[in-house]
Amino acid sequence: MRRLIGMTDTQLQIRDVVKDAEWLAHRYDPGHDAFHFHRLPRAGHGQIPFLTDEHLGDQGRLVLRRADVMAHAPAAAPLHFVFHSAYCCSTLLAAAFDSPGLSIGLKEPTLLNDIVGWRHRGAKGPDVARVLDHSLHMLARPFGPAEAVVVKPSNVVNALIPGILALRPQARALLLHAPLETYLASIARKGMWGRLWVRDLFQKLELEGMLAPLGLAREQYLGLTDIQVAAVGWLAQQRQFEALTAQYGDRVATLDSEVLVARPIDALVALAGLFSVPMSRETISEIVGGPIFTRDAKNGTSFEAGQRERQAKEGLRVHGEEIEKVAHWASVLAANAGVPMTLSRPLLA
Repeated sequence: MRRLIGMTDTQLQIRDVVKDAEWLAHRYDPGHDAFHFHRLPRAGHGQIPFLTDEHLGDQGRLVLRRADVMAHAPAAAPLHFVFHSAYCCSTLLAAAFDSPGLSIGLKEPTLLNDIVGWRHRGAKGPDVARVLDHSLHMLARPFGPAEAVVVKPSNVVNALIPGILALRPQARALLLHAPLETYLASIARKGMWGRLWVRDLFQKLELEGMLAPLGLAREQYLGLTDIQVAAVGWLAQQRQFEALTAQYGDRVATLDSEVLVARPIDALVALAGLFSVPMSRETISEIVGGPIFTRDAKNGTSFEAGQRERQAKEGLRVHGEEIEKVAHWASVLAANAGVPMTLSRPLLA
């Protein structure tokens, strides 16, 4: 069945939706094996931080059966990824690839989160792979015929990275992370909500079997402080990223957020090269000097010169004792588990 919200069949046909990038593939409903689409003009991508219900609202939606959608699916555009371990300027990087005629950046599409949740609820592997394949096809619909699509998923999608890269052998990926102490300071500054978030991530990482290699017994979990939980989550993702560099070689590169902040033009030039997006250094310099790099990517407020650095230092000042002790504890845990604190295959030397 097909359900159109607010429209009739004579006004809109399935093939028109599927070929139009303004109809974002937003969610997957496994109960009806259907995709939810949400109308979002290109300009709208730059006005919201994430492609989530909170920011998209409920207007302009429709639901189509997956079989009907795929019967009309256009050829997919080149698709690349910014995977990340959170709070490391990933939203900023995705926004930088909103460059008409060259690329479009998709910031945390909920569609991929839905597949993770479905998998956690017991979906079978072959079914997940099939829907993931079709979902990637639906995300790879650019606004212009020559554009690449750069997807920055939520980091809860990280367990699917091997599947995503296997399904898209031409895709390249950046593995972006913040240094441990910078990450811990960011979580601490966010107060209760940051601490709740890392505990939720911890639970998801455990479901994916990503905590066991770190050597902590499950009975130790409740004894961890919030910042220790954050450090364990960072280590689990760091371990995964290092394994991905060995598995995928030059298809992936790693980047430290501190290097990105210090050398934004060099980082974007190298990343455009990795993704084969023909951005000139002049275009990249304009992007770095424009509003994308001078405002908070999540709330749109303006950044003053040096504000990011001052915030980081303030976080370390206020929570420094706890962060220092946890960072030391985490370094011992990392050494015992063979987790490198610095990743291989850096994007910039």
